[in-house]
Amino acid sequence: MSHPSAPPSDLGAVPTTDPHDTGGIGGQPRGLTTLFFTEMWERFSYYGMRALLTLFMVAPIAAGGLAYDNRKAGIVYGTYTMCVYMLSIPGGFLADNFLGARASVLYGGIIIAAGHFTLALQSESTFYVGLVLIALGTGLLKPNISSMVGSLYKTEDVRRDAGFSLFYMGINVGAFSAPLITGWLAQSDAFKGMLRGWGLNPAHSWHWGFAAAGVGMTLGLIVYLLTGKRLARVGHPPAADAPRPWGKLTGVLLGAAVLFALVRLSDSDPRFAWIRYGYVVLPVLAILWFGFQANLDSKRIAAVFVFSLAAIIFWAIFEQAGSTISLFGDQLTRTEIFGWKFPSAWFQSVNSLFVMALAPLFAWLWVRLGDRQPSSPAKFTLGLVFLGLSFLLMVPAARLTVEGKVSPLWIVGLFFLQTVGELLISPVGLSTMTKLAPPKLLGLIMGIWFLAAALGNKLAGVLAGEFTATDGNALANFFQHQAVWVGVATLVMAACIPWVKKLMGGVK
Repeated sequence: MSHPSAPPSDLGAVPTTDPHDTGGIGGQPRGLTTLFFTEMWERFSYYGMRALLTLFMVAPIAAGGLAYDNRKAGIVYGTYTMCVYMLSIPGGFLADNFLGARASVLYGGIIIAAGHFTLALQSESTFYVGLVLIALGTGLLKPNISSMVGSLYKTEDVRRDAGFSLFYMGINVGAFSAPLITGWLAQSDAFKGMLRGWGLNPAHSWHWGFAAAGVGMTLGLIVYLLTGKRLARVGHPPAADAPRPWGKLTGVLLGAAVLFALVRLSDSDPRFAWIRYGYVVLPVLAILWFGFQANLDSKRIAAVFVFSLAAIIFWAIFEQAGSTISLFGDQLTRTEIFGWKFPSAWFQSVNSLFVMALAPLFAWLWVRLGDRQPSSPAKFTLGLVFLGLSFLLMVPAARLTVEGKVSPLWIVGLFFLQTVGELLISPVGLSTMTKLAPPKLLGLIMGIWFLAAALGNKLAGVLAGEFTATDGNALANFFQHQAVWVGVATLVMAACIPWVKKLMGGVK
């Protein structure tokens, strides 16, 4: 899952690792092995918990859930995932100016593990405390572990791209395996039977799944601590006598707090639902403002906002995997193969499986095409095409639910199309942001990219609130309406390709 977490660079840090260090995976620096397994287990914990989150919230109290309706579950899910990405901005700032990346990853991992184990406790209050802790810890860990990968290499090191590819594979190994384990613990009849045999309440199986996610993060921390000496040359905090920008930190935290307050206001009071239109309107205004400035840097910033707006739309649909598609898989899809029943949470592993299969093909394709490959705005347009097709595919699937549960192949098809779209947008977007950003504004540009992911995740939760499992025709309209809006966005993006290429000023 190539979610927009950090750019494939070191954000300006000076790499000091020995270029002759080839003791890691595939001849890479040894520090990459440490970061590979730490990130793999962190992603295991995140996606293991995410696979259960919506299902746990909507499950009846008798089944151990919170008995939320779809709308409330969608709001909680969207707000949580939004905070994960939004908090990456202050998390990166804290590391750059106060803690250093190495310490930030350690503290973030500890907070994440505490959050998962808090979710394992059986009360609604600890559920929310756990989500807050995981969001805070992920915001501290996620951007900084990726920046340390960049710091392992000198700019001219030919191993750099391969190193990021390996790191990216670790992300997907964790994301693929996690739902298989946590889903089995939370949903399988076999494990519930084991709990009965131990004299425990099988309705509490959800919390065993959450605890397993915490165990995964703990394993990641153990790896990080035992092999941390490999990272001795990277991730240092600023010098002790360096000035600390407390004022800027206050501004960053205040900005995040204001955004969170506005989002919560739009959720809690229907009179302020119009705030959500700002997610799209403000980037459009920024595009127009910067796009018609004379200097090249301003024009490139306009291009950044074009890509960010496309990313908001993309993540608003794609991130319904953990809400809308999770509910569709659980309530409306046959979860069995040749008579063997499997937990519905296992559907959440399909995307990562496709990423691992398709990412090498895409990498080969771009190298093969060379200068003939599509431009970045063209790739974004194609990504939106596949995204729209994925929800269009679900229209007949939804109509078939009138006759009973549908084949799991519908969801497999959806994830295939969405993964193709993801590989056209997420890694391309990360690379393009680093190329478009003026050197002094790289941190700000990456903050805009993080914010696009945050707002897209929030919209995904809002849209998921309209999901219904009781009316197949209404559900078909739900998918169709979103596919149409993505289609409109795709046509606009396609029409703007020549203009966006001009805004990019030679950047490809």
